[in-house]
Amino acid sequence: MKLVPGLGARSSGKLLDRFRTPQGVFRASRSELEAAGVSGGVAQSIASGCTFEDAAQQQEKMAEAGATLVAMGDPRYPQALREIFDPPLLLFARGRVELLQSLALAVVGTRRPTPYGLAVAERLSADLAHAGLTIVSGMARGIDSAAHKGALSSGGDTVAVLGCGVDVVYPSENRKLAAELSAKGLIVSEFPMGAVAFPQNFPIRNRIISGISLGVLVVEGAQYSGSAITAKLAMDQGREVFAVPGNITSKLSWGPNLLIKQGARLVQDWNDVIVDLPAESRRHLIDRGREKILGAGGATGEGAQASLLLPEAAGELGVTARRALEALRVDAAVHLDDLLEKVEDTSPSEVIAALFELEMLGLVKQLPGKNFVKVW
Repeated sequence: MKLVPGLGARSSGKLLDRFRTPQGVFRASRSELEAAGVSGGVAQSIASGCTFEDAAQQQEKMAEAGATLVAMGDPRYPQALREIFDPPLLLFARGRVELLQSLALAVVGTRRPTPYGLAVAERLSADLAHAGLTIVSGMARGIDSAAHKGALSSGGDTVAVLGCGVDVVYPSENRKLAAELSAKGLIVSEFPMGAVAFPQNFPIRNRIISGISLGVLVVEGAQYSGSAITAKLAMDQGREVFAVPGNITSKLSWGPNLLIKQGARLVQDWNDVIVDLPAESRRHLIDRGREKILGAGGATGEGAQASLLLPEAAGELGVTARRALEALRVDAAVHLDDLLEKVEDTSPSEVIAALFELEMLGLVKQLPGKNFVKVW
């Protein structure tokens, strides 16, 4: 039914209510379909039966890509998503389908973030994933990609909801990230296999991002951005809305700052999110954390161990590395040439070697164009 041109999620739902099963819908005559409220053109498409050929092609593409179909009647279908105004009839999925049943938080934001926004999205996502939440985003450029990478870096779970087919990588530079998500996380979409990423698809997919999540965390975005649309959908669906405050002179802070003025929870660290989750969800996270600790023989997770080692590692740095670290900022990138000027009485090769050491320790991150930021 998803392949019938002009037949949306709500209309499909009404037809299923009337004819009980998809088979009943396709066995119905054109006049019966029109009586059920669909237009003549859509009724003709259904009655002609040509959609069955498309369905067979979809099955072949799913087999090639290793994808699975999760229909609304499937027990793996997220219960929270069933309860929204217009839930998708089915989801195409690649990866760990069991993540659809996990406690999830959406992290969204602009495709053109500041270094501050990237650092915040990646750090918060890593911390929240380590706390037991599944990080949901859209695998777009910018904040979305940073959210997925942050979750994966901490060994956590993450789900990407696409505005195209699950076998299509968009944007193309996220090919490596998509492969990692399908192996360690989950990629889902309501759009058929091979569907390209049309602009109108993204607002449609945003209702799924918020629909499968306990809440939505907005990091950066303009007042009328896609992340603002997702936050509005979250409010309509009865989800919690969280926002990271930003520089009042930056247009990318207008979205989250306005949400905070309207009642969104202000987020400075991961615990600001956890304390506002429903009590039942918090208990579940506590139980899961206890199981993780017991399973590791009383030790904390690998991601937490790495974080605990950072202060010690910083204390063991050489003089040049410490001076370079002090000259870098979290909220703004510093170009290599400017950094060489700030770290005086030191050769360029020593500074470059120090930067490499800092990157290996996870204290510094290199951005395109020989720009560097301190990891928050």
